[in-house]
Amino acid sequence: MFWKNLREEIDATLARDPAARSRLEVVLCYPGFHALIFHRLAHWLWQRGWLLAGRFVSHLGRVLTGIEIHPGARIGRRLFIDHGMGVVIGETAEIGDDCTLYHGVTLGGRLPRRGEFGQKRHPTLGNNVIVGSGAQILGPFRVGDGARIGSGAVVINEVPDGVTMVGPPARAIPRRGAAEDKEPAFLPYGIPGDIPDPIARALNGLLDEVTRLRARVAEREKGGVTLAAPGNGADNHTPASLLGGERR
Repeated sequence: MFWKNLREEIDATLARDPAARSRLEVVLCYPGFHALIFHRLAHWLWQRGWLLAGRFVSHLGRVLTGIEIHPGARIGRRLFIDHGMGVVIGETAEIGDDCTLYHGVTLGGRLPRRGEFGQKRHPTLGNNVIVGSGAQILGPFRVGDGARIGSGAVVINEVPDGVTMVGPPARAIPRRGAAEDKEPAFLPYGIPGDIPDPIARALNGLLDEVTRLRARVAEREKGGVTLAAPGNGADNHTPASLLGGERR
């Protein structure tokens, strides 16, 4: 089973990284794969009560790869850690199958209150989750299956299935129809090519409305001045409301 899982993780790297040319290259040159090997061993020791040994193996993996995974974290199959430098995965974090993490990702926890030590403090990622570089997911909540966390996002609340989160603090991008309900396509760094920021969309709507209102005001003012100009028959044809009062 151990060797089968390693083969699956190598194949997952080949499938998701166009720079990977062979299984041997992945085995020798990919720190994300090395970090997973260290974690599998450290987690095995941790589960059997050899806590110091587990932490020491985890520390060796951190020194050699730049990826810090607590031995208590639970990681599913076919995880791909791309580049990997600066990735931090906390003690009670859980990661489902077929997930992708980029460099600088933190699966962190909030500060436990008195009496809460030993309880869950870190997030749970569902299956097929992509977390972009520099994203921070902080707290004991779930990130749903197929979710996408954009680069630099700061997520502090639960994420529904299939939702894309962008921005600090992270905001959800609305789904784009029935196609989103099918098998999610792999998105590098967890974001599509065009990111419809909901706040930018609202601001653009307000700017468009202001532009329309200015055009209407300018049209009214232009019409009022033309009609009120001397010698153009304004007294005979201009409505009283445009001349500022009733005609006498």
